[in-house]
Amino acid sequence: MASLKELRNRIASVKSTRRITSAMKMVAAAKLRRAQEHAEAARPYAERMERMLSSLAATAAANPESAPPMLGGTGKDETHLLVLISSDRGLCGGFNSNLIRDTNRRIAQLEGAGKTVKLIVVGRKGVSAMRREAGSRLVTGYEDLAKPMPAFDQASTVAEQITSMFEAGEFDVCTVIYNKFVSALEQVVTPLQLIPFASDASTESSESNDGATYEFEPDEEEILAALLPRNLAVQVYRSMLESFASEQGARMTAMDNATRNAGDMIDSLSLVYNRTRQAAITSELIEIISGAEAL
Repeated sequence: MASLKELRNRIASVKSTRRITSAMKMVAAAKLRRAQEHAEAARPYAERMERMLSSLAATAAANPESAPPMLGGTGKDETHLLVLISSDRGLCGGFNSNLIRDTNRRIAQLEGAGKTVKLIVVGRKGVSAMRREAGSRLVTGYEDLAKPMPAFDQASTVAEQITSMFEAGEFDVCTVIYNKFVSALEQVVTPLQLIPFASDASTESSESNDGATYEFEPDEEEILAALLPRNLAVQVYRSMLESFASEQGARMTAMDNATRNAGDMIDSLSLVYNRTRQAAITSELIEIISGAEAL
């Protein structure tokens, strides 16, 4: 059984930990509010961009020879580039482990089908994990890129590398993997194919069945050539914002659970301390009484 001094030290240590986790919970809650606003504000623009490109792609499909390369891809499906959006900091529950687990599963599936896999990772936690687990598949790792929070210029840096790699013929399909923010308690690992552009058939039909006939100036191919690289940066930026909001929600939940657990541990240790102290007092009294009777 631990001594009274050891129990006091453990209680003091857990109380100190509880103060830290409580402070981190409040910081994460403050950041979450702003991060959620940014993520929700970016969704309509990104979704509208996708709808517009889907409509243009449906029109340009009649002449696939002149379509921009990003629209139809290379025509092959041999090399896949996965862009993993993780966090730079830990203490956020299963936020990073779920992402890494899903990415490793996708790598195993693709390589099992005879495909070649390359990785671009954003976030220190993802970079360190993939350096350890993915080895030579890692092309580039961006650490501390999204500090203090994601900006469009940072997303453009990642998008420019993806574009240059595609133009150099280094991959055929590009997919970004990130945690989509649902609530502080729920984040969903979400894959989004960036290249070739994945148009939504339902979106195309809703855009084309509104009874209107559109004429484009300049032509569809030229508009697509200008918008597809920008859409790439927009979707990467959206993924980074969703990931950042998810990280703050996961951290707030994890720190709330840690604070509660620390409180339960303090109660348990205090009970043990009081019982041990009472036993020590009783033992001392018995010794005093026994000594007095012996005299």
